[in-house]
Formats: sequence, C-alpha cells, structure tokens
Amino acid sequence: MRSFKILLILIVMLLQYQLWFGKNSLNDYFALRDEVAKQAIANQELAQRNAILVADIADLRNGLDAVEEQARNELGMIKQGETFYRLIPNSSTK
Repeated sequence: MRSFKILLILIVMLLQYQLWFGKNSLNDYFALRDEVAKQAIANQELAQRNAILVADIADLRNGLDAVEEQARNELGMIKQGETFYRLIPNSSTK
C-alpha cells in the first residue's frame, strides 16, 4: 500500500511538472494569449485601413469630384481658366 501511495504522488508530481514547465505549459499559454491580443489589435487597425481604401475606391468609381481632387493634389493639375499661384517661403529669417 505504501508503494502505491508513493507511485500516486510521483504521478501527481509529474503531471504538475508538465503543467508548469513542460511543453504547452501555463507560461506558453499566457505568452500565446498576449500574442493573440496583439494580433487582434493589429487586425483591427488593418480592417480600418481597408475600410478607408474601400471608401476611396467607391468615391473614385462613382464621382468625378474624387478624381479631380486626386489629380489636383497628386499631379498638380489645374482647370482651364484657373490661375496657379505658388507660394515660396522666405529663406531669410528676421
């Protein structure tokens, strides 16, 4: 009977060792949980960026205002009859 108790104690100790220090232990679980939380935040940021891109694509497909705005900002285009003024900052500071 005494050897049976010792065997049971050894089995429990082995299981406890596996729980705390073995492969897929509690430390691994907590590290993976933190990593999943960080990845969820990154996924939310990417989903917001994708929503903005989808809205931009819809604007470009449906209206000419968005196309005109991009042409003005990115390509420096102006309409016929408009006057373009370029403001150059003063290089000397007083």
